[in-house]
Amino acid sequence: MAGTASRSSREPRTVLEHLLWQEDRTYEEIATEFDRRARQLNEDATLSTRHLRRLASGERSNTTPVTRRVLQAMFGKPLNELLRPWEATASSAERRPSGLVVATGQPDLDKELISLAARRAKAFALTANQGNLTREVMEQIHDDVRQLATDYPQRPLSELLGDLVQTQETLYTLLENRQRPEQARQLYFLTGVTSGLLAKASHDLADPHAALTQARTAYLCAENADHNGLRAWIRGLQSLISYWAGRLHESVKYAQAGAQFATLGHSTTAVWLPVSEARAWAALGNADQTHSAIRRAEDAWETVRPDEVDELGGMCTFGRSRQIYYAADALAWLPSEAGAAQGYAARAVEAYADTSDPEWSFGDEAGSRTDLAIARINLGELEGADEAVSPILELAPENRINGIVNSAMRVHNALSQSSLSVPGSELQERIEMFTRTPLKSLPR
Repeated sequence: MAGTASRSSREPRTVLEHLLWQEDRTYEEIATEFDRRARQLNEDATLSTRHLRRLASGERSNTTPVTRRVLQAMFGKPLNELLRPWEATASSAERRPSGLVVATGQPDLDKELISLAARRAKAFALTANQGNLTREVMEQIHDDVRQLATDYPQRPLSELLGDLVQTQETLYTLLENRQRPEQARQLYFLTGVTSGLLAKASHDLADPHAALTQARTAYLCAENADHNGLRAWIRGLQSLISYWAGRLHESVKYAQAGAQFATLGHSTTAVWLPVSEARAWAALGNADQTHSAIRRAEDAWETVRPDEVDELGGMCTFGRSRQIYYAADALAWLPSEAGAAQGYAARAVEAYADTSDPEWSFGDEAGSRTDLAIARINLGELEGADEAVSPILELAPENRINGIVNSAMRVHNALSQSSLSVPGSELQERIEMFTRTPLKSLPR
């Protein structure tokens, strides 16, 4: 007998059960949706109706990490939040006899009510206009993508991943329906940006294979949108992913491949691509190519004109602060450039000191600090290196993305190869402790 996920006369027992009751589908259909979502995420997971019921009822609280990840992608909440008792969540959001939810007077709970209402309104707008996308619907989707791009450098990935996956799924669904050419072009553009953000998310979780898979899909979307700025931005992401994966020659090739599109589009990727190339050349030990690329990045500002990608902000644009950080990151690879690296890194740390600045990024601030530490190690300044890197070693695990962990290990390696290795052993131990709990190790 098919088990319905509709509301009964009693109150739901968990947050998950409450969310399931909002669905006009059976438990069997929701379990099938879980399997479909798992395949989209390249996760090897299935969920039986019985297991779903037991989780929703609160009878079961343990499950596999892969199941937790897929459930979070479906509902936009971590499993421990989904399995919280509903009455603990709903006690201060009481229902009147009419069934209307009233404000609680508690900011956090009222914010959640507003968020739920906004998600419901968006879902209604999308389903009410299937096959006939209005300007309002397109603006809503564009606003969703812009918000994700803006939030990405400044918020933990765990808070964004569910929305990212859901937005990509919405865009895929819309593209699978017949759309007018101009709407299809815009949908391909937004899908390319969202897939690019998911490529960055995969990289931050230390999965370069998944990252490059998402990036290839993003580039296909850029081709279908025929957007040079998006083509250049995706090449920049591919260069970034390859750089951190240690595939340095690939990183150079991706940066160079995007240059022609950046020249045509005149966006800030015209700065990002050469300074990305500089980092890879520096890691390969080629100082001449490094300096040449840094100069090209600086010269590119003369012709920059922000485009549609830049206007999304956040991860989609490249500002002066990031340029300074990338130059520091490049020069930190070259011990002979320790003085110049320290200068750039100090400027970058100062640029990222204001967390209210729209350009602020916790990842880039961390990278700037590690570059400053490396430069100081190469100059024989252990105390200064410790001062530079110590704030990074206090980051919460949910902010320990792949690039930050790798940057911290660069400090560790620089110490190991320097005359400061013995007096710096305590700092090395702290770095080792920090890297034992990266973001990728957390349950999702």
